[in-house]
Amino acid sequence: MPKVADTFYQSPEWAAARRAQPNKWCAVCASTKRLILDHKVERKDGGADLDPLNLEWLCQPCHNRKTAEARAKRARGGR
Repeated sequence: MPKVADTFYQSPEWAAARRAQPNKWCAVCASTKRLILDHKVERKDGGADLDPLNLEWLCQPCHNRKTAEARAKRARGGR
């Protein structure tokens, strides 16, 4: 099944959160390349949409790893 983009990530509120979030480097490995603003606690797991304390920059490889781990945990029935 193809991935469908969540419209939340095209919202003006998300764009403002991205602009306002300091420290434009990966919170895991300190890379400054291919950064993604990520929810520390994923929205699917009850994380706050726009709380700056729930947001951190991750490079794409660290983001992909974190997302895969969260998906696997949900699949096992955990949060």
